Amino acid sequence: MEDALRLAQEAGLDLVEVAPDAKPPVAKLMDYGKFKYESAQKAREARRNQSNTVIKPIRIGLKIDHNDYRRKISQAERFLNGGDKVKFDLRFKGREQSRPEMGVKLLRGIAEELAEICVLEAAPRSEGRNMSMVLAPLRKKTEAKSDQRRRREAERNQRREREAERAQRSQERAAASGAAGASAE
Repeated sequence: MEDALRLAQEAGLDLVEVAPDAKPPVAKLMDYGKFKYESAQKAREARRNQSNTVIKPIRIGLKIDHNDYRRKISQAERFLNGGDKVKFDLRFKGREQSRPEMGVKLLRGIAEELAEICVLEAAPRSEGRNMSMVLAPLRKKTEAKSDQRRRREAERNQRREREAERAQRSQERAAASGAAGASAE
């Protein structure tokens, strides 16, 4: 142990005990500050890639208008592309309760329309006056988040480039007007 401490002092490094319970204890020569920084970076990256899948509810009625239907479909697409699950809740009113097959037909139509980006996790089932269905995205939420992060970073870089070009043109104009003003005197 004394030899290891002497070696660490000569090298300007720290002696870090990696596995204290092992026989004999395992120690490593390293820069402790760098080790702490790298482990913090790994922990931050792990937290960034961690995600909680949320079930987003969408309520519809049996007599839904075509425009409302399109809006609900686009809303579900947005949720599914974001990596969240979608639960469609269909509420039966009055005499609609006697026609549950119409509700099943409507929900299956929605599932077929969104089949490219999702899978049917829970088939349409009745729960009293309601009927529900759950759709799960094909992509994981972490993939969707990393895609969004890359897209935002690309947009940010483009914006910085445009601002730099604008500043360059502004400086060139200022220099040209300054030179024109000096020659006029």
